[in-house]
Amino acid sequence: MGEKGIERIMAQNDEAEYKISIPVPEYPKRLIVALQDGYCNLKCPMCYVHGSNNREVIKKLRGSMSFSDACRIFDEVSGAKPSINPNSWTEPFIKKDIRKYLAAIKERGIHLTINTNGLLLTPELSRFLVQIKLDSIFVSIDATTVPTLEKIRGVRDLDKIKQAVFNMLEARENLTYPRIGVSFVSQDENRHEKEEFIAYWLKHVDVVRINEAYSLDKSVKSAELPLKRIPCGALYDTMAINHRGDVVICCLDSFNEVVIGNVFKDSIKKVWRSENFNSLRFYHETGQYDKVPFCKKCGVWANYLITEETKNGILIRQSPIMTHYNRIDRLKTWKAGRG
Repeated sequence: MGEKGIERIMAQNDEAEYKISIPVPEYPKRLIVALQDGYCNLKCPMCYVHGSNNREVIKKLRGSMSFSDACRIFDEVSGAKPSINPNSWTEPFIKKDIRKYLAAIKERGIHLTINTNGLLLTPELSRFLVQIKLDSIFVSIDATTVPTLEKIRGVRDLDKIKQAVFNMLEARENLTYPRIGVSFVSQDENRHEKEEFIAYWLKHVDVVRINEAYSLDKSVKSAELPLKRIPCGALYDTMAINHRGDVVICCLDSFNEVVIGNVFKDSIKKVWRSENFNSLRFYHETGQYDKVPFCKKCGVWANYLITEETKNGILIRQSPIMTHYNRIDRLKTWKAGRG
C-alpha cells in the first residue's frame, strides 16, 4: 500500500465527514519510537520483518533516527508524559549509541519501557538502566528448553538469555524500578512449555506476559475472539513512528503500508488529531472495517477487552490474546495504568 495507503483509504468515501465519538487525548498515551529500523541480531521465524526472506525489502526499511530528531519528539511530549518504547521491529540494544537516547527520555521525566531478546543485556548495561531509572523491561524468552528456543528464535542461547534477566534483578536489588518481566509468545512449537514457563519465572520476576501469536494477516488463530468487534483502542492511545518520523497505522505495520503523516514535517499533536487519523477511527466506530484493509482481519482490538482476577498471590489481567501474571508482592514496581 505504501505511502499512499491513507489517501486510498480516504478516497473510498470522499463524502465522509470523519466525525468520531470516542474521545481522543491531546497526545497519545503510548509512543513506539523506532530509533532504528531494519536491524536485529536474530531472525525469529515468527517475526514479520526479520523472519522474512525478502532481504531487499528489509534493506529499504533500514535507517536510524538522529539524536536531534529524537529529542524533538521527546521535547514535544515531555509535558504529556506518555510511555515511550524506543524500538519497533528490532532489538534496541543493537543500536550502538542507544544509551544517550534512553538517558534523554528519562531526563525529561518520560516513562520508558523496553522489550529485548536479552542477548546483549550485560551486567554493566543492566546497571546503566537502573541508574537512569528505567521504568520497565521485558525479556522475550518463549521457551523453557533449548530445542524449543531454537525452533522459536533460531538460537540455542537459553542460559545466556536467562542470565540477562538475573543481571537485571541483581542490578536492581531492592529498588522499586525498573519493573522486570519476561514474555512468551504462545504458538504450536512451544505451547506445551507455557505452564512450566509461568511457574518458573514467577519465582523470580515481577510479571510474566503470555501472548498468542499473530498470523501474517494479523489474525490470531489460537484465540477465541468475541463475535462483536469494537473499535481498536490503539487508534486512541498509541502512535507508532519509524526512524524517518513517519507515523504508521499501528505497531503491526512493519512494512509501512499505511503512513498517516510525518511528525517532523508537522508535529505529533497535529498528526495524532489529523483528518487522516480520524478517518481510520471513523471507519472503526462505524463498523466499516473493510474500508481499512490493513485492519480487516487483525485481532489487536481484542487486547482492550481486559478482565482481572486474583489467584494465589497473582493478579491476572487477561484479554483474549494477552495475559499478564503480576506478583502482588511486587506491585510497587508497577505504575498504575502502565503495566
